Amino acid sequence: MSHFSAVCEAAARAGGRVLQDWVGRFKVSAKGPRDLVTEADFASQREIKRLVLEAFPDHGFLGEESLPEAEALVKQTATGLRWIVDPLDGTTNYVHGIPAYCVSVALARGNDILAGTIFDPVLNECFTAEAGGGARLNGEPIAVASTQTLAEAVVAVGFPPHVTAEAPAVADFLSVVPHASAMRRTGSTAINLAYVACGRFDAFWVRRIAPWDVAAGLLLVAEAGGHVATLAADREAPVCLDDPAFIAAATPAVLEELRRLLPPNPH
Repeated sequence: MSHFSAVCEAAARAGGRVLQDWVGRFKVSAKGPRDLVTEADFASQREIKRLVLEAFPDHGFLGEESLPEAEALVKQTATGLRWIVDPLDGTTNYVHGIPAYCVSVALARGNDILAGTIFDPVLNECFTAEAGGGARLNGEPIAVASTQTLAEAVVAVGFPPHVTAEAPAVADFLSVVPHASAMRRTGSTAINLAYVACGRFDAFWVRRIAPWDVAAGLLLVAEAGGHVATLAADREAPVCLDDPAFIAAATPAVLEELRRLLPPNPH
């Protein structure tokens, strides 16, 4: 394990401990009608930031709970390296005591993700990946499923805040659900990707999401042998980490079936 990966895992685990320490004693405020934020988010991010920047003070830091004018626009430094952090993915689950939330920490250079960790503090499951080094769950190697048809696939789905009946996300769901074996919604994008990486889910897609939600998970899927394709209008373009829209699937066959059902994003 490289020093990058070791710090990445240590930071994610530390963030998870902070979240568990705050269970039952935080105050909830509303960023929006369906977008909750807690004191725990900020406490987790402070600890993660402290650990990664103590180890690598010349790296950039992009965290979900950063102040936009102060930190969220700091995408990289002269080193070209930046930590991309979601201190609590699955906030609504966390607030309501639903055990499907996690911490996501990744290190990237430009569009290339070098190390990533997704830590579920409830199940004590730590998903780790390093570019070129494979993916692991609690230290043991993991791999995607071998599912070859969408009819056999368990597909994860997510919906954005304030979704309406006419929203593209609903249209996508209705396009896919008749063809899949089963659909699941965990409420955590990072957990969805971790579960694709370890073979629990066979696919997941998203059209609009923040980089901190997916950076670690994209590396996990790739290093576990999975396949990722953009949902941008240019189907051959790589997934853009700063504006991610993609399908992640266990096998090329499942990926192509989903690509036929899901139209590309408009320009």
